[in-house]
Amino acid sequence: MPLSVETGKPLPMGSSVTPMGVNFSIFARYASSITLALFEGANLQNPIAEIKLDPKRNRTGDIWHCHIPGLKAGALYLYRANGPYLPQQGFRFNPHKSLLDPYAKALTSLDNWDLSACMGYKSDDPGKDLSFSEKDDLYTQPKCVVVDDDDFDWQGDVPLNYPLRLSVLYETHVKGLTEAPNSDVAHKGTYQGVIEKIPFFKELGVTSLEFLPIQEFNEREIPRVNPRTGKPLVNYWGYSTVSFFAPKGSYAYDAGPGGQVREFKEMVRELHKAGLEVILDIVFNHTAEGSELGPTFSFRGLDNSIYYMLDENKRYYKNFSGCGNTVNCNHPVVRTFIIDCLRYWVMEMHVDGFRFDLGSILGRDRHGMLMENPPMLERIAEDPILSQTKIIAEAWDAGGAYQVGWFPGGRWAEWNDRYRDEIRRYWRGDGGEMRHLATRLSGSSDLYLRDGRKPFHSINFITSHDGFTLRDLVCYNRKHNGENGEENRDGSDNNNSYNYGFEGPSVNPVIESVRERQLKNFFATLLISQGTPMLLGGDEIGRTQRGNNNAYCQDNEISWYDWSLLEKNAGLFRFVKEMILFRLRHPAFMRPEFYSGRDGNYNAIPDITWFNEEGDHPGWDESSTCLGLRIDGSKAEILADKDDNDFFIMLNSGRKTVDFEISEPLEGKTWVLAVDTNLASPDDICEAGKEKPLFFQDHYSMAGQSMVILISKQKE
Repeated sequence: MPLSVETGKPLPMGSSVTPMGVNFSIFARYASSITLALFEGANLQNPIAEIKLDPKRNRTGDIWHCHIPGLKAGALYLYRANGPYLPQQGFRFNPHKSLLDPYAKALTSLDNWDLSACMGYKSDDPGKDLSFSEKDDLYTQPKCVVVDDDDFDWQGDVPLNYPLRLSVLYETHVKGLTEAPNSDVAHKGTYQGVIEKIPFFKELGVTSLEFLPIQEFNEREIPRVNPRTGKPLVNYWGYSTVSFFAPKGSYAYDAGPGGQVREFKEMVRELHKAGLEVILDIVFNHTAEGSELGPTFSFRGLDNSIYYMLDENKRYYKNFSGCGNTVNCNHPVVRTFIIDCLRYWVMEMHVDGFRFDLGSILGRDRHGMLMENPPMLERIAEDPILSQTKIIAEAWDAGGAYQVGWFPGGRWAEWNDRYRDEIRRYWRGDGGEMRHLATRLSGSSDLYLRDGRKPFHSINFITSHDGFTLRDLVCYNRKHNGENGEENRDGSDNNNSYNYGFEGPSVNPVIESVRERQLKNFFATLLISQGTPMLLGGDEIGRTQRGNNNAYCQDNEISWYDWSLLEKNAGLFRFVKEMILFRLRHPAFMRPEFYSGRDGNYNAIPDITWFNEEGDHPGWDESSTCLGLRIDGSKAEILADKDDNDFFIMLNSGRKTVDFEISEPLEGKTWVLAVDTNLASPDDICEAGKEKPLFFQDHYSMAGQSMVILISKQKE
């Protein structure tokens, strides 16, 4: 039956189901014409209709729109945009290239996507991108899917939005979590597989899952092979977004059009039922269209000069992302697009927060200069829909910006890489780290106090997806990235790691003993530090990447969770889950304010006091490897919600045993042992109420490279 075309409305953007059909709306300021192509099947080359929109009837301002009666959810579509092809002036319109809707909520499979067909230029032309390709790419292009967001039963679900200071984050990869053969799930590598692992997350005790990018990306964009296996390398991490509103289709068990939207919502709903938040790592700094030699499949073909930062010679792109292009985040149109996207994920997909990859790019103006008060960052922070949503910045970019402690925009939390590096160096035994250690343990006030932010705005982490796993941090002195096909040039050389005498896995019990102890030291330090802790998924079971510190292209056993480690390293897993419980039941480690170092007129001792091993002021001796701290957990005006125990914590990164002097507990109290990382499981950490009494209350003999936590309790 022939399709009728009605005027439609300019808002909302994208495709939206109406009572009578589907409304389509797309922004293209400099286009001379827009054509909407409709399809009956994802693999059909020929559309059932190509509708050229009337600029008088189907255009309002810079937005082209129409309404097609009779269409329903599940319909497939693409666009073509005509206009000037003048690369040196920033225009790259090409009507022979089909374009994805930037607001598309789902895409069909990308498995057969031939990016070479998407090049707007003739790839064999000497001038390359200055030439013009008339090759049609409709046969290979994935299609946009019309999605009806009202067609899902949320069962009363709403975002959980836990306060940051009460959160324990867990960074993980949707596919890698359950793709391994021993993952013991029915739906491996999918959103449903995450649901099947909910009992594991509940036992571990984390509050929030931070997923590596799940917005649609092209896994097959990497042209290299693994030099060891000869197999093609893939984009595993997903930091190369194709479609910002669309969840990754290959992570869904249901391969039908729109199945990924339903399954993502099911995952969020079931995680929320279990008390687990969902935080998305989102990549607004660049897109998968790359440099001037990259493909044209969406933004470049719609309004290249608006969506991207262009160089003075507009043929080229500014590249603050290190990936070929930079999104023009502070253009008003792009700001609206980003806000619309974030609101969609919160309102329609119910996510609880975002981690912004290379977030400093969102603070650059159209010329690439860092702004003092970036409109984009302020708008995200002040948006009323996002007011309770977690917003976490990676406060640097590939263009040299480094804004940790200075990230503008108000209420932003930040990945604190200074915490990562300084805690690593302390436990490695480096000199000169005592003052840094104390600052990081107490919430990094040097970074966050001056602009009114709080300890919980520091996202504390030892490891993340980018770098060594925690197990590899104590097994390798150097990176081993040969399988990435870049001759080991990729990945950081600044790892602050140590192998303790042997590079890689060892059967030496002495080496393995100190490695195990160091793993526990890192976890214990992270979970008693003021700030918001983030664990790298798999560290709690000793996951290894065989020394690869940049496994972005390894969709294989290097990156997948080996679930046999849960049994093999049961003692480590028990230690981590008990440390998480320890943190969450003690508000002294989740303070809403920084330590003052004073007694607040409530207690006889300050809220925090520092000691050396002799019980004196540490003096911050650069050669020292021992630090003690006493925390007063009693309630004061600036403290947390309720009274807590007092704590005496001792850290020794040296190799020698130390007889550590302990300050006296308050009258009527006694010190009991909660944690000693030198002890074997299960004695290394005590369950609540089962802490061990100390024979001596004035000193403790602590082993080298270990950490001890004492709690004060009422004398019996």
